[in-house]
Amino acid sequence: MTRLLAKMEVDRRLVGLAVVLLVIWIGFDIASGGRFITPRNIFNLSVQTASVAVMACGMVLIIVTRHIDLSVGAMLGVLAMIMGVVQTDFLPQFLEYNHPMTWIITLLVGLVVGAAIGGVQGLAVGYLGVPAFIVTLGGLLVWRGAAWWVTQGRTVAPLDHNFMLLGGGIEGTIGATWSWIVAAIAIVAIIYAAIMERRRRLSFQFPVKPIWAEYTNTLIKAGLVLVAIITLNAYHLPERAAERILEDRGIPVTAENLVISHGIPIPLLIVALVAIVLTIVAKRTRFGRYVFAMGGNPQAAELAGINVKRMTVAVFALMGVLCAISAAISSARLQSAGNDLGTLDELRVIAAVVIGGTSLAGGVGTIYGALIGALVMQSLQSGMALLGVDTSLQSIVIGLVLVLAVFSDKYFHRRYSDPTS
Repeated sequence: MTRLLAKMEVDRRLVGLAVVLLVIWIGFDIASGGRFITPRNIFNLSVQTASVAVMACGMVLIIVTRHIDLSVGAMLGVLAMIMGVVQTDFLPQFLEYNHPMTWIITLLVGLVVGAAIGGVQGLAVGYLGVPAFIVTLGGLLVWRGAAWWVTQGRTVAPLDHNFMLLGGGIEGTIGATWSWIVAAIAIVAIIYAAIMERRRRLSFQFPVKPIWAEYTNTLIKAGLVLVAIITLNAYHLPERAAERILEDRGIPVTAENLVISHGIPIPLLIVALVAIVLTIVAKRTRFGRYVFAMGGNPQAAELAGINVKRMTVAVFALMGVLCAISAAISSARLQSAGNDLGTLDELRVIAAVVIGGTSLAGGVGTIYGALIGALVMQSLQSGMALLGVDTSLQSIVIGLVLVLAVFSDKYFHRRYSDPTS
């Protein structure tokens, strides 16, 4: 099996993580009497995972550069409150309620403020030399307090209708037809990427995978896309919601027309877009190469001409931008912004990244690994909630999983860094 995975160039830790996820799903499905692996629960699981998954993508780059960000949950909270105030208190003075530009302006404000907050923390780490642990621990307290201060503890609602589509829900999906279109585009992209990667290696006379491995990898990826789309399309809208939509569109309400699929939720599309962009950035751009060079050896990276301080600011600013996106998803899903939003999300994000194979020693990490790690964390939480496990016990399990993930990271780092192993 090891030789087979080596020929296919598949990360062994990733395969192990996928097996763990499958075992978790099957275990919860058996324990819940078949209620876990259902189209409805998979749909809800994807929406619930989105917020943590987006932040986990940015946390990969933070940890790869040998830093940590403990303030992401608090940043999410304060950014959600700011965006809530912008769309409910500020913009209605100039634009009518549910104006098409409201959600765009609100999101832009959140992105700019998020980048500014992350940049300030990056300045303290990169230029002032304060350890990231201390800076972001202080940021956790500061931004959590600021989230309450923005509205003096008031929950902000109702949010803009178009903005709430970012959180998924009945109207926050793209439907069955567009889901199949997205699936077709994704499969074509998978095939194209495989062909171009093979051509690129051959042009530089690098070793390539056996042709059977290329076909196998492509078929597995395309198969996963198809299974995901079939599952999401199998989840239909409630009858009352379907009736309302048909009446709004002037379509006759018949038994056949009432069968409307949710399709891909918008939060899942956002996660996919963020993951694709950051994967390209990490693997194909100078910025990504600099990030991994800094994580591998910061001193050597600086001697090689990399502006380590400026890169640190950029990475933390990027983390702030992703926190703003997560804040939009979380508040839109809940249809309100509360000052406790994002509480303990920093631990879920860090656990997801470490479970996904990112080394706390720096220099090693993948975006797709972090996504699977986020899905593992949310699967545990959702499964325990489905079984009626007490919240305190859920926290104990999540804490143990985090410790186990760090131990696993140390074990693999020790094992594969030892030339005699």
